[in-house]
Amino acid sequence: QVQLVESGGGLVQAGGSLRLSCAASGRTFRRYVIGWFRQAPGKEREFVAAIRGSGGMTNYADSVKGRFSMSRDNDKNAVYLQMNSLKPDDTAVYYCAAEPSVLIPTSPNAYSYWGQGTQVTVSS
Repeated sequence: QVQLVESGGGLVQAGGSLRLSCAASGRTFRRYVIGWFRQAPGKEREFVAAIRGSGGMTNYADSVKGRFSMSRDNDKNAVYLQMNSLKPDDTAVYYCAAEPSVLIPTSPNAYSYWGQGTQVTVSS
């Protein structure tokens, strides 16, 4: 089992950057694929990015490719989402999620463990 805590959200102007962090508990962190998802008011939760347990492979939603970068530090039980060139459409609550898997699923239904979320607001 793993517990997740996100941090790093905030208010930023369009074109700016933020770095989200996801801190995880547990001794088997490297066995978990970690995903970032976001949910805007009135919308369904959507996939943003995910990274394999080893950190060797990532997957990004088309809407964030080239702007967002995901990484992990298994020694620190942490995952990061660097968000650059932010747009107002990126405004949402961002969640990290974990699943013991060697795959990199993009469906939120594939993840068993979730953090509480962190708000990201991008002003125009």
